[in-house]
Amino acid sequence: MTDPYKVLGISPSATDDQVKAAYRELARKYHPDVHAGSDLAYLAAEKMKEVNEAYDTIMSQRRNGGGRSYSGSQYPDIRRMVQQERYYEAEELLNGIPQDRRDAEWYFLRGSVYYGRGWLDEAARNFRQAANMNPSNPEYRAALNRMMYQQSGGMHSGGQPYHTTQTGSCSACDICQGLICADCCCEMCGGNLIPCCGCR
Repeated sequence: MTDPYKVLGISPSATDDQVKAAYRELARKYHPDVHAGSDLAYLAAEKMKEVNEAYDTIMSQRRNGGGRSYSGSQYPDIRRMVQQERYYEAEELLNGIPQDRRDAEWYFLRGSVYYGRGWLDEAARNFRQAANMNPSNPEYRAALNRMMYQQSGGMHSGGQPYHTTQTGSCSACDICQGLICADCCCEMCGGNLIPCCGCR
């Protein structure tokens, strides 16, 4: 069968309400009563059958957890991994999804992975993309609002201020602190990493 989303003329990231609205519009257009007695009656009946099958397929997939819905997820396994803080596994699965199938949910979950790992700039960028692709989704909008609040000086759920550095980065203070610790260790072993005027 043809892609049911293409038949209805909508994106796989469409909400359930959008699926129903697209179906109703096509049903009005191709309903047998509209074309009764015309030369197009047979074609309209075939098209109506295709529209019905597409709608039934999409709604069945969504009821069984196999498709995107307003409150559900196209990626239930990845969402579960994020909730369990299995960020590397979730990211690996997300990276395996082809570029042309990366919808608003994909960007939201990727933002959630980055948020969990402390990469807040990347998280904000992905949440923004998700909210731009599906502005009617309250979950995406709430995630983006949380990031904007943190960027303006608020705290995130762990009570830590917003930082823009990724894991593995360090500030000048971190470097200085590390050198002082290394110098102390060297002096204990008879060395001198940072000579001062009294040690020459």
